[in-house]
Amino acid sequence: MDKKITVVGAGNVGATAAQRIAEKAMADVILIDIVEGTPQGKALDLAQAAPIEKHDVQLIGTNSYEPSAGSDIVIITAGIPRKPGMSRDDLLATNKRIVKDVTEQVARFSPDAVLIIVSNPLDAMCHVAFEASSFPKNRVIGMAGVLDAARFRAFIAMELKVSVENIHACVLGGHGDAMVPLPRYTTVAGIPITELLPPELIDELVARTRDGGAEIVSLLKTGSAYYAPASAAVEMAESILKDRKKILPCAAYLEGEYGIQGLFVGVPVKLGAGGIEQIIEIKLKPEERTALGKSAAAVRELVEAMQKMA
Repeated sequence: MDKKITVVGAGNVGATAAQRIAEKAMADVILIDIVEGTPQGKALDLAQAAPIEKHDVQLIGTNSYEPSAGSDIVIITAGIPRKPGMSRDDLLATNKRIVKDVTEQVARFSPDAVLIIVSNPLDAMCHVAFEASSFPKNRVIGMAGVLDAARFRAFIAMELKVSVENIHACVLGGHGDAMVPLPRYTTVAGIPITELLPPELIDELVARTRDGGAEIVSLLKTGSAYYAPASAAVEMAESILKDRKKILPCAAYLEGEYGIQGLFVGVPVKLGAGGIEQIIEIKLKPEERTALGKSAAAVRELVEAMQKMA
């Protein structure tokens, strides 16, 4: 194919993203990981599924970045999850180093690529990739809002017993406890959910959305979510690759929008061939703006803590 997407990190999220891309026949896929054999084995397994899934995407698993040269999009999932006994600072320091090294290699071989960051803590890792790549801000994007909105949409669909396709959700802010789901901008076939659900139930769904990742971790015991995060990253990649110009909530570098300066924060953006082609500013009520400000402050705290590290 004439399009190429590289996925860095062949763990659950990365491998599932590679599968989604291949089965949608979006682009050839380069799957990179530092563990010898892992990306090669997963790419070969996916290639052997191709005759059944009926696509002709080329899948390459590798431990080097040379095959990724000239990628249109690079999805970065590399990093470690927080382990028992590990402090937030330990996680930040380790993943900062990993994402920095990965991004430098990616920028070297694919200087025109759009970067989609999935590594955690996501908003902080966007800053690492932004600085390490020296790419313009429109080509460094964090995957969070698409996932958070999808969780909100799923919970609403379960409650109302309607198709998920009828539901559009708006979630702002950082990817974490301080995210800001906006019920009045969340609709079912154009009808705000505030017209369909009582306030106390909406509050419950908002809380469940904020805890969406933690709920899955508590159920799995030994892992975290990967199907939905992979799908979210691939939806973003598809809008960029096909220049579909979808309006999606993504972590974007703000320079005054929503009163936020110099931070990656989740807001609605238009995703097209150039990456982020427009940041959409919606009118917020005072309490919504306050909540977004608190979310941005939590992101800034992470970024400042990370910048103090060697």
